[in-house]
Amino acid sequence: MNAGSMVQPLPRCWQRLWLRPGRYVVGLMSGTSLDGIDAALVYLEGSGRRLQLSLEAFVHRPFPEELRRALLHNSAPETSSVRELALLNARLAQLYAEAVEAVLDQAGRPLNTLDLVGMHGQTVHHIPEAAPCAGASVTATLQIGDPSVLANLLGVPVVGDFRQADMALGGQGAPLVPYFDYVYFTHPTETRGLLNLGGIANLTVLPANAAPEHVCAFDTGPGNMLVDALAQQHFGVPYDPDGNYAARGRINEHLLAELLYDPYFLKPPPKSTGREYFGAAFLAAFLEKARALGVTDPYDQIATLTALTAASVYQAYARYVRTHHPFDVLIVSGGGVHNRTLMALLARYFSPIPVRTVADYGLDPDAKEACCFAVLAHELLNGVPTNLPHVTGARRATLLGKLCLPA
Repeated sequence: MNAGSMVQPLPRCWQRLWLRPGRYVVGLMSGTSLDGIDAALVYLEGSGRRLQLSLEAFVHRPFPEELRRALLHNSAPETSSVRELALLNARLAQLYAEAVEAVLDQAGRPLNTLDLVGMHGQTVHHIPEAAPCAGASVTATLQIGDPSVLANLLGVPVVGDFRQADMALGGQGAPLVPYFDYVYFTHPTETRGLLNLGGIANLTVLPANAAPEHVCAFDTGPGNMLVDALAQQHFGVPYDPDGNYAARGRINEHLLAELLYDPYFLKPPPKSTGREYFGAAFLAAFLEKARALGVTDPYDQIATLTALTAASVYQAYARYVRTHHPFDVLIVSGGGVHNRTLMALLARYFSPIPVRTVADYGLDPDAKEACCFAVLAHELLNGVPTNLPHVTGARRATLLGKLCLPA
């Protein structure tokens, strides 16, 4: 038997996946806030600016506390374990499978009608700046929750590992949401800012009637991450409900001004960040500065950290965006939209620019990132590059994601 006779064509069912005009896709997202898994079932047709999206169902599945602690423990170089990372890689795939089944149940749709899954995975470490490794300098990123395991658990094709291809071409592999922002939110006459407030805050700039090369985006700094950590430390809860703790405190403007001189905030785009920068060490340094300035009240500390998120977003806009692309509107998504104190601060800083949520544009604010990864998976099968080199710093556009097919 020669080698050529061993190569088998794709089964017809997989061939049809490429040819279908529309697809039912589940997008999965678990972010730096480590609160759980978002799963969105969407029906997608078309591509690029002609893409049509219908959100059929959305669920959020909280992480068990034991898993959340394990992920937090293994996201820090000083405490991570190769053995635990290997186990978590498989365990997360199991939980992603359960989330897919849950969102299908909510929609009343059987598994065999699902065409595709797009899965971001759980970031445990992101190194966007070149670091030495075995005689060379490399950039790297690691998202766990294996897409091949998930594909075989479900019997459905899965696309995962979206960041790697961009980083191979010199990009930062982040942020990834700007492609979704471009296809869903670009307006013929309005210049729009799209702000996602997850664990990290990222901002997309969409000039009126933008082409892909006109889109700008970057991580502005912490979103909910530091406030969540402080709420856990002071009050034993995973987040500040509705911003109530921050509303009871007073912002210390001297401490806030000092925090805004952090090197990350002063660095121009392209840039991306994560828990490795705005994690436990940053929080410890904040608490030390707070005590030195006499800011010891827990409510004042949370109020100041909440203001840091809003002020760092506005500072990034004022410093790097406003001169070239003044916003007509700021549109917010992510868990931070539920923090009324944070949203009020954004409205104050950005006034007179209106601050709205994606709900005003027909999209669930909690579902946006999960929808994004459904779109990225869909576009991979369409053969459409979805990294934006002007955003990430990559040398050229490329296809994002690895396609894993079950038997």
